[in-house]
Amino acid sequence: MEENVVFGNSKNTTEQPVAVQPAPQASSVPVSPPPPPETPSPPPSLPTHHGILGLLLKILIPLLVLGVLVVVFITYVLPIIRNSGIVGNGAPVAITYWGLWEPKEVIQPIIDEFETQNKGIKVTYEQRDIKRYKETLLTRINGGDGPDVYRFHNSWTKSMKDVLSPIPSSVITTEEFKKYYPVVQSDMVVSGGVYGIPLMMDTLVMFVNDKILEDYGIGVPETWEDFTKVAGAVTVPDETGQIHTYGAAIGSYDTISRAPDILSVLFAQNRINLKEPGKASPGSVEEALRFYTNFATGRDNFVKVWNPEGQPALEAFAGGNVAMYFGYSWDIFTVKARSPELVFSTHKIPYLSTPITVASYWAEGVSSKSKHQKESLLFLQFLTKKETQQKLYTLEAKTRLFGELPAREDLAAAFSDNALLFPFLDQAKFAVSSYFVSDTHDSSVNEQLNTYLGNAVRSVLGNTSPGSAVETLLKGVNQVLTRYGIN
Repeated sequence: MEENVVFGNSKNTTEQPVAVQPAPQASSVPVSPPPPPETPSPPPSLPTHHGILGLLLKILIPLLVLGVLVVVFITYVLPIIRNSGIVGNGAPVAITYWGLWEPKEVIQPIIDEFETQNKGIKVTYEQRDIKRYKETLLTRINGGDGPDVYRFHNSWTKSMKDVLSPIPSSVITTEEFKKYYPVVQSDMVVSGGVYGIPLMMDTLVMFVNDKILEDYGIGVPETWEDFTKVAGAVTVPDETGQIHTYGAAIGSYDTISRAPDILSVLFAQNRINLKEPGKASPGSVEEALRFYTNFATGRDNFVKVWNPEGQPALEAFAGGNVAMYFGYSWDIFTVKARSPELVFSTHKIPYLSTPITVASYWAEGVSSKSKHQKESLLFLQFLTKKETQQKLYTLEAKTRLFGELPAREDLAAAFSDNALLFPFLDQAKFAVSSYFVSDTHDSSVNEQLNTYLGNAVRSVLGNTSPGSAVETLLKGVNQVLTRYGIN
């Protein structure tokens, strides 16, 4: 047995006997060896250029990923959330749309479709009365409670520029705008800006009582020279010399509702710029005015084909007593309502050297006073889509004989087989606009100019010289245009 040595006091030199203790028995539980001493870490070394690049990548890559996610969110996700109404207080932006001819049940499906695609916008449609419409519209807009989107006549664009917002190219591109008729591209542009986009088009055409011309074996006239001959040939006076069957509704003012429009055609075909009628050559105006009134006076070797004191022109044509009448597409409804059995056709306006007619239509614009420009322009953009205009026509045609004829030239082909409607669109490509126009109910520019025009016609019918009548007319026209800032 190995001897156990115990260290005692070093001062005790005498060796004492030591009691020997019994050796402990081995334990059955293994004892873990003590851990090895810790190896000291080497001192940190300076990073190499590879280490710096790695460190930068570790920092930059997460930042780049985060930046991409932010861009994707702002560009794609946020607009969807906004349109869905999630952002904000939950209330959609409310805009008001004023129209004239269509009842709410016709327009509402169009609005519903727009709201489905733009859940953050609510559109309220109001069908307004045409009487005093322009005055009410301007009063409400300038008072701060007018509509956001509204309808206006094509002859009002320049005089209403201050209450119309220019339409940016993001709403309608130059290429898209070119799909509208040239008259639209002229009427809706002021100082280089586009201020309206129409949903409809209408032009002045010639209505013909087919039976009257067939009874005489005469074809439809294409020029004014032929028109003059045909109108005289089919005019039938009674025993007292009064006209029983009128060759054409032309020549006077008070009994012909479209007199301003017919005279506008004659002015335009006589090379008078209808956008600046006050600057017209007096001789050209006199020539057109004399030609027009000769049909009611029988002067200059004309046959008197119209009685200024007779029936209103549209009523007489619907009654079958007029061979030729000038009107717009809306006149078809009146004729059909009064005389469902009357057989008539529509044709291009007679011309002198080249075809020219006048266009009278309504466009949609955004109020410059609207507090919701972005949403209003978005709604206007939706209204003017080709698909929307096609759907709108279909909805309108369910309530009447036909809907508003389209203002987009690329939709005209759909009407090529409709002999009654196609002439209105076929001649729209060479139409011009005029301040002398009927049925706008505008007591400012249109009606004041028409008053001077009507006085000129009445003066000539009353034996005033055409030259004197034209002098008074042009003076009045210049006063009106200057008053409303159009000259």
